[in-house]
Amino acid sequence: MQDFVTVTGMVLKSMPMAEYDRRITILTKERGKIGAFAKGARRPGSRYMASTNPFSFGTFKLYEGKSSYNIADVQVQNYFEQLREDFESAYYGMYFLEMADYYTRENNDEVQVLGLLYQSLRALTHPSFRKELVQAVFEIKMLAVNGEFPGILHRDEILPDTSYAIDYVVKSPVTKLYTFSLSDEVLAQFAALAEEYREKYIGRHFKSLEIMENCRLKK
Repeated sequence: MQDFVTVTGMVLKSMPMAEYDRRITILTKERGKIGAFAKGARRPGSRYMASTNPFSFGTFKLYEGKSSYNIADVQVQNYFEQLREDFESAYYGMYFLEMADYYTRENNDEVQVLGLLYQSLRALTHPSFRKELVQAVFEIKMLAVNGEFPGILHRDEILPDTSYAIDYVVKSPVTKLYTFSLSDEVLAQFAALAEEYREKYIGRHFKSLEIMENCRLKK
């Protein structure tokens, strides 16, 4: 009798395999980051075609193969269709997925990263949140969640509201992150510090970030 495991998570990336299959990477609550095969997912009319795309969040019923999990069923709770319909938002979202993929590991407790990812993608789809703010919050909180936040830089040189915003992001649960807005001046400092944190303490080249920044320059 086949043994199944059910996990809750989000598809971080999807790659074509063989003629009609896909191999997906899922960030899950229960088992951290895992890989899984979706047989026939690229076949026209497959029930897995949409559910194995990046951003898909839901429950995945899996069984273990020789070297990876295999998908038996998927129940998607959120496809984040808004990200697929807006070019700029999609690249912000892909950057978040790429960073989450970089930071997470199999069998690690990645519940906070998954929650941060989900809440940040939701914020991207909300018209009241500026994308620059969402990106900066995501970057700073990712460092904090992974125990790498070094403290507030240039505290004596930045505005008090900027310092307060950073402190709030670091200390707040992920469900409370996107509950504030910033003035243009404070947001400029906040985003600049987030960029400095990323370059100094993450130091990785993200392809999606490069594409996103190139699109900004063309606007």
